[in-house]
Amino acid sequence: MISHNVRMSFGLRPAAAALAVAGAVVLAGCSGGAPADPGTSPASATASASPSPSASPSPTPTPSAVYKPADASGPAQNVPVPVLPEVAKTETKEGLEAFTKYWFELLSYGYETGDTKPLSSITSSACTMCEQAKKVQEGWHSNGRWLAGGKVSTPVVNTTFMVASDGNYQVAVQVSQEALSYYNADKTLDSTEPKPADSGNLLLAVYRDGAWFVQSVEPIVG
Repeated sequence: MISHNVRMSFGLRPAAAALAVAGAVVLAGCSGGAPADPGTSPASATASASPSPSASPSPTPTPSAVYKPADASGPAQNVPVPVLPEVAKTETKEGLEAFTKYWFELLSYGYETGDTKPLSSITSSACTMCEQAKKVQEGWHSNGRWLAGGKVSTPVVNTTFMVASDGNYQVAVQVSQEALSYYNADKTLDSTEPKPADSGNLLLAVYRDGAWFVQSVEPIVG
């Protein structure tokens, strides 16, 4: 059985991202010349057959794909992958804080979709709490199961932008999360965890090869 609880070790619960997604699809049409009126004379028919400019058909866009959050009827649909802001690519205080917000957006995305690859690509596998969270994400999005709710937000993200003795930058993060429900493949509700109190977390990151990389995320105790 897949464990629910990562709160006791992570300092936060499973999360889901809630953003809208749009994907435009256009339908191209084609048009041809109208047939000649059977009652016209050969001369008029010839005249009407003379080439004339035709208007180009206007493409008709279909409705954009709309984000649908998970609920009791099924998993979330059309969930967009969070986009890394340009400032988050810079080795600056503003860049690190923007990157940290992005990291938690990916955590939410993983809980809503079960896709852990984006988070894994910027997170050390030595981060125990991160690996536990990913296990829940992947496990509860397999064999027809899904998660609903659990959206994470980061009301406060702050760093002094000083490198610690271990070589890491430290970022203090206030994490807030909504209630989270676990659904089985037969659409029965397995369990629900209520909204927890906001928690403090410390994210440790390094800047290497022109990008930020998370070494660890730990609860702030005391």
